[in-house]
Amino acid sequence: MTGDSGKMSCEEFQAQLPELIGSGADVSSHPHLESCNRCRAFVAELEAIAQAARELFPSVEPPDEVWQGIESALKREST
Repeated sequence: MTGDSGKMSCEEFQAQLPELIGSGADVSSHPHLESCNRCRAFVAELEAIAQAARELFPSVEPPDEVWQGIESALKREST
């Protein structure tokens, strides 16, 4: 791998991609994408897939009564 991330090959960038995504880094600002249309399109497709997956399973906040029930159960168990 080269020391300059803007000059790395597509294979090197894509090999680092899981780690970059897992770290929470802003992958879209990676220097390699400034000069590589192929990888920029690849990252855009991954982001579209991730967004679609999040929409399949929207997070739902349980009602306050659920938390109150849990708290009551924990208090009963601790006595």
